[in-house]
Amino acid sequence: MSLRSFPNEIITLISNYHHTTKRSIAVAVLFLVGAFGLFSFTNKTDAASVESRTGKHIISVYDNGVEKGFVTDANTLREALKAAGIVMQANDVSEPNLDEKLVAPSYAVNIYRARPVLVIDEGYRTKVMTPYQTAEQIASAAQLTINPEDIVSLEYSDDVVRDGAFERLVIDRATPFTFVLYGKTIQSYTRATTVGEMLQSKNITPADNDTVSVALDTPLTAGMKIELWKNGKQTLTQDEDVDFPIEKIKDANQKIGYRDIQTPGKKGKRTVTYEVTMQNGVETSRKEIASVTIEEPTKQVEIVGAKGCANDAAANKILGHQMMLAAGFGEDQWTYLDMLWTHESGWVECKANYGGSGAYGIPQALPGSKMGEGWQDDPEVQIRWGLGYIRGRYGNPQGAYQHWRANNWY
Repeated sequence: MSLRSFPNEIITLISNYHHTTKRSIAVAVLFLVGAFGLFSFTNKTDAASVESRTGKHIISVYDNGVEKGFVTDANTLREALKAAGIVMQANDVSEPNLDEKLVAPSYAVNIYRARPVLVIDEGYRTKVMTPYQTAEQIASAAQLTINPEDIVSLEYSDDVVRDGAFERLVIDRATPFTFVLYGKTIQSYTRATTVGEMLQSKNITPADNDTVSVALDTPLTAGMKIELWKNGKQTLTQDEDVDFPIEKIKDANQKIGYRDIQTPGKKGKRTVTYEVTMQNGVETSRKEIASVTIEEPTKQVEIVGAKGCANDAAANKILGHQMMLAAGFGEDQWTYLDMLWTHESGWVECKANYGGSGAYGIPQALPGSKMGEGWQDDPEVQIRWGLGYIRGRYGNPQGAYQHWRANNWY
């Protein structure tokens, strides 16, 4: 190492003692190097020179305002800190990362020590150990979803004994609501108090031919649904599920009603564009004008029993109840469906209309063949068709039953 690499103080001291022996100069230099510290090089070139000749790295650690320096030949920062007696707790973090390999001549290391912070999220209170310094970092590390409209603040606790922490992370949540904006449904948030203020805060100005589903001075409450539509024709694009086809393999050794899924099906996806006509915010017509399949459905293969009609009314009722709920109808609709199909067919799948009309099966479809493959003896096929027919024509089983009571048909 040349004298040029030493601080001026060392060079001056050596010059003042030019009359001393070489051994004395060497001792003085070693003493002063120890006093100034091995890491007190004047530039990066000096540090690189040491690293290249010794394989060591100069580490300067800043730990909660305390600075410490040392030289190490460890491979990673974790190993270096451990060898230097610097203990890292589970929630502490460092910059650079603890597992970063040491390849450079020198490093400036910042250590951030974890401390307790009380998180107050509306009515929810919990304490977390965190090394992070900003409210946003703490919320992210605590895996809290923060919306742009939420206000997050880090403040000192006014009651350390109660809170168990010196700091509090307070989250002031914005009001959540469902926003249907020109046909696109968005889960949205706002700090506005009325619908009009919300639109203004989002820089939305309804045009003369637009319709807002509620008055602009309506107070905005959590969970509210607000729709903004243009009157007249417009396009609407949305993703939809594509039902998977079902292949049924009949097994003559199994009774009708037996069903075993051999290969499960999977719904596909398609992007559909509709031409929609709106009037006063109400959709009056819809026409599909384009469709692109983005994921093909996977066919479901089922083994079904084909050993004659079981006509097991009790089993069919249980199946009908399950399928009704799965179709999205509430439990309150079961009484109406049960009364309707008990009168129509007694819940037996091979029931033909004795009057010769051609109506057939549990829902008494006319003709029975329109229920699709398996219509003659498959209760599931009949029930699925019947529920779809009721939904499309009457909305729910109650509506179908009331029509049946008034007209003796549905």
